[in-house]
Amino acid sequence: MRNDYFLFSVLTAILYLQIKQPSIDLQEPHMNQDDHIHPLIRKAYSVLDGQPISRADALAIAETIRGADLLDLVSLANKVRLKFAPALHSCSIINAKSGKCRENCRFCAQSAAYGTGIGTYPILAPEAVLEAAARVYEEGVRTFGYVTSGRGWNKPDRDFRIILDTLDLLHGKYPDLQLCVSLGILSEECVKLLAEHHVRRYNMNLQTSPARYADLIATTHTIGQKIDTIRLMKKYGIRNCTGGIFGLGETWADRVDMAFAIRELDVEGTPLNILLPIPGTPLEHQNPMSPADAAKAFAIFRLVNPTKMLKFCAGRETVMKDFQGLLMLSGLNSLMTGGYLTTRGRDIAQDRAFAASLDGFGSKD
Repeated sequence: MRNDYFLFSVLTAILYLQIKQPSIDLQEPHMNQDDHIHPLIRKAYSVLDGQPISRADALAIAETIRGADLLDLVSLANKVRLKFAPALHSCSIINAKSGKCRENCRFCAQSAAYGTGIGTYPILAPEAVLEAAARVYEEGVRTFGYVTSGRGWNKPDRDFRIILDTLDLLHGKYPDLQLCVSLGILSEECVKLLAEHHVRRYNMNLQTSPARYADLIATTHTIGQKIDTIRLMKKYGIRNCTGGIFGLGETWADRVDMAFAIRELDVEGTPLNILLPIPGTPLEHQNPMSPADAAKAFAIFRLVNPTKMLKFCAGRETVMKDFQGLLMLSGLNSLMTGGYLTTRGRDIAQDRAFAASLDGFGSKD
């Protein structure tokens, strides 16, 4: 009887507590995942529903989000990329004319205004370019960039005719190889010729906020001249690849302005570079961009340009090093492989394996 009475007392007490005390919801609020996500990031999830992010919201994210919240931002950028631009692209380039450039771009090793000690050479013979294209083609790369130093062309001179001949040879030998060229500021006559010689895409970078171009980049030409070239490419059916550089000494507002300027131009792809300070240039003592800031910048570019190709170019191996995997997951869907204009990159086979390893973050399967 004593045991029965004890059990009855315990049950009565439990019943009393359940009646008098409010129920405890184990799913309340500490179990609500949204409560752990910064409100600015939570609001930016509307990009997944097709709503464009405003400049004010992008700038607020840029100036506010830091620390552990950055990983939530990276996660969102990766989700946006997977929904709107899931395919991963790669490209390789050749420096078809090196150095002796009369422009004074403050970051550039190829400017004749600075003593950087790089190797210089005139326009390459078509055979040399074909040989380089053959190597990357055999590695499975199907986008090949032809790049020359210099301001550009107003009239098609001897060198420009060599370029056109080279493009014809490349297309004849590798018809499925997408040709991208970067020749500087061009006249309408020269743009029309490129369109007639198999050019699919043209690279012309804004580099930074258009409003800060003269301060941060160059004074020997204007951002307006570059934008005019971009618009001429569109007129003749050539797609644009237009991006910039981080780490020049720009502000977060400048980075956001560049992202929106590129969105307004509606280009196909955006190469994003991290400044590698070159000895001899005005920026040789510039502090490198931190991986955290790079991740935030890339993620913001993906939120502003959800459907576009965002390409990680210079600085991936040399500046970001161990963080390049994280940065690719910050909304990027393209990379340059095999080297840059005046600095070496990674082996194409290494990058192919690296890209394959990112697949595990790309689906729920």
